[in-house]
This record gives sequence, structure tokens and C-alpha cells, in this order.
Amino acid sequence: MTRRSVPQSALADLADVPATSRWVRSGDVRLHALDYGGDLPALVVLPGITSPAITMDFVARELTDLVRPVVLDVRGRGLSDEGDGYGLAEYAEDTEALITRLGLDRPLLLGHSMGARIAAAVAVRAKVPLRGTVLADPPMSGPDRGPYPTTREVFLRQLAEARRGTDADEVAVSWPTWPRREQELRARWLSSCAEEAIVATHHGFEHEDFFDWWPKVPGPAHLLYGADSPVVTSDGAREAAESNPAAPLHRIPGAGHMIFWDAPATATATLRTVLTTLLSPPAGPHPRDQARGGS
Repeated sequence: MTRRSVPQSALADLADVPATSRWVRSGDVRLHALDYGGDLPALVVLPGITSPAITMDFVARELTDLVRPVVLDVRGRGLSDEGDGYGLAEYAEDTEALITRLGLDRPLLLGHSMGARIAAAVAVRAKVPLRGTVLADPPMSGPDRGPYPTTREVFLRQLAEARRGTDADEVAVSWPTWPRREQELRARWLSSCAEEAIVATHHGFEHEDFFDWWPKVPGPAHLLYGADSPVVTSDGAREAAESNPAAPLHRIPGAGHMIFWDAPATATATLRTVLTTLLSPPAGPHPRDQARGGS
């Protein structure tokens, strides 16, 4: 196990987040999540490879009039424990444990990047009932599909900078267009990510095929992707549309892989439209009409 740290300045960020910390167990792993509360249908949010839960706060707080966001610190990130494995099976089990332990009734799932792959696995495993699934720019690399566009060495260099003590200006070198607050959060929280979790997940991006799962993801499901994403290329988007034709694809102009960070207004507006669709009752005859033999 390599060292992880959460500096006091990072913990202080939680004071500005309108959410309550929730803790559950998945086997021996203690998981932390940010619960935004309310009586609306739950939306379980699964972040990316080096994104603790708090880094999705700016998305979650824009959705609280539609859903009750619950954002998971995926194992090995944020305040959650490390684990013995970091494959899709372990990540899916954690998500299922979160849903079960918090008593979330048919939640929606939203996953970005690594989280999108996890959401696909949870939907296909069907161990917990879901209301719908939204995948945001899932890595489509895998066996015989070429490498993930960000190398393991780049991730490890950024992690080393965080352990040494980075700041928003240094983060801006890699992510110059991000909102300043998100650069600051990444600077303070990246050191909470375990090296083993990053390395194993990156390995999974190149050895676990997304398309083993995606064609079997049941509806309703939607896929969002960045128009300029190197992760979901035009060929990848075409294959995704052909292999699961019931799932609409939504192209986010002006966005790369980090769609919510690159194009916050457009990506969030698209997400809100998708969630509204998923929360709407299905079209069809009113039950009264069905009882009367209406058509």
C-alpha cells in the first residue's frame, strides 16, 4: 500500500459542500459518499479514475431540483478505503453495496469515465433494480482496440506532483480551461488517490473491453460523449450506436473527455434533459384506459 493523504485544506472543502457524508461497508472496505439529500429519486454518481467524490460537487449541486445525488468516493479514492482488487467486479459490488445499505429505491446511475464503465457493469449484473443509466465518455479502449489515450506515466506524474504538494496553477498546465475552483479541488484532493488503484484501473482500461458490457446494458440508458474526446472517438461512437441501438447518444460540443469540466453549461444542460426524460413516466395508455380496453 502506498501512502495517501488528505490535507487539512482538502477536508475544509467539505464545509462548503451542501451534502452529508455517508459511510457503508462493502465487505471489508469502508466506503464514503456525499449525499445531497431530499425526497427525490436518487442518482448515484460514480466519478473517474482520479476523481474523488467532491470533484463532482459542481455537477451534483446543479441537479438537486431533479434528483437526490449520492456521489461515491470509489475505493482507493477520497475518504474510502483501499481494497484488494480494482476490477469492474469489485467496483460494481461496491456500488451495489452503497445502493443496498442506503436503501436507495431504484436509483438512476451516472458514471463518468471509469465510473461509466462501472455503471455499465452494475446495470448488466442486475443485482440491484435501477431506474436508468447514464454513461459519460466511457473509455472504449481495450484488447485489440489500442491504448487508453492518457498513459499510466502521465497519471503517476500528476499523482507525484500532488504528493509533493501542488497548486491550482500547476494543475492548470494540464487542464487550462477548467473552472478555477475545480483546478483547486484537484490540487488538494488528488493525493487521496491510491497509486495501486490508478495503476490497476488503467490496466483495466486496456484489458477489460467496454463492448463486452455495453451491448447488454438494459434500457433506459443514455451515453454522453465529448465531440473532441480522444476516449470516445467517432468510430467508437458509431460502434456504440450500432451495438446498443436502443440507447441514445448525446454529443457535447466543445468538450473533450472531461465533458463536465470542459463544457460545464452544455454538458450539464444535456444531462438535465436526459435525467428529465428518464424520470418521466413512460408514454402509453393511462391504466384506466387499459382497464377499459382503450388503445
